[in-house]
Amino acid sequence: MTETQNTVEFTPERLTKAQEIIARYPEGRQKSALLPLLHLAQEQWGWLSPEVMDYVARMLDIQAIEVYEVATFYTMFHLDPVGKHVIEYCRTGPCCLMGGEEVYDYLKQKLGIQAGETTPDQKFTLKEVECLAACGMGPVFQIREQYYMHLTKERVDEIIEELSK
Repeated sequence: MTETQNTVEFTPERLTKAQEIIARYPEGRQKSALLPLLHLAQEQWGWLSPEVMDYVARMLDIQAIEVYEVATFYTMFHLDPVGKHVIEYCRTGPCCLMGGEEVYDYLKQKLGIQAGETTPDQKFTLKEVECLAACGMGPVFQIREQYYMHLTKERVDEIIEELSK
């Protein structure tokens, strides 16, 4: 997407892709394309600003609030600018029982940020999530589609060092 003087638009390639996604659904059911379009928008923009969500709503001929409801419900959508690597870490009971609180406290200390914050170099954002569905392999965090399981302080050091390159 490009933004010029408060106008948000998909790039020509993304617009073509968006039109292909919308065309998958029968007339009158374009709202079904909402999740794929939000993914497409976030992939291009990096996060979903109100202007971007309004643009998606106009494309689908739905109310902006319908887009906001979906975008705010799912933790996979970023409503604020994020770093290059978004670390989503599980804060539910099973991960905590397996040492998650200690590992996550260490991660926050190592990066010098709290949940919902981004490092000054824009490399890392921490995001708490309710469950990553890997309860037997905790503590767990996810960066994009990659799961990091059985985390320890040493493993956190290795991961952060690798991603910092």
